[in-house]
Amino acid sequence: MGLMDNMKAKLGPAKDKVSDLARQHGDKVQHGIDKAAKAVDERTKGKYSDKIHAGTGKAKEAMDRLAHKGGPDAAPHDPMTPTRPAPPEGPPPAS
Repeated sequence: MGLMDNMKAKLGPAKDKVSDLARQHGDKVQHGIDKAAKAVDERTKGKYSDKIHAGTGKAKEAMDRLAHKGGPDAAPHDPMTPTRPAPPEGPPPAS
């Protein structure tokens, strides 16, 4: 058995436990994320609001994935599988 197979076998039960906890307490965690984002935004006087908002959204999406709350098209994400970064928004640069 390879190292990755061994790691996946040992992390399987922990992943299930985290998923169960995310389902049970997801609303509390998301409330905490919002509360922390608000506190940081206030302390930085709104200077980083866009970055805080983006990070908050990503954290909530991660919680939803953990709790398997995605829609019927949502595939579970394997953290061992690399993902491609999203293309930049906006029009392409002029040549």
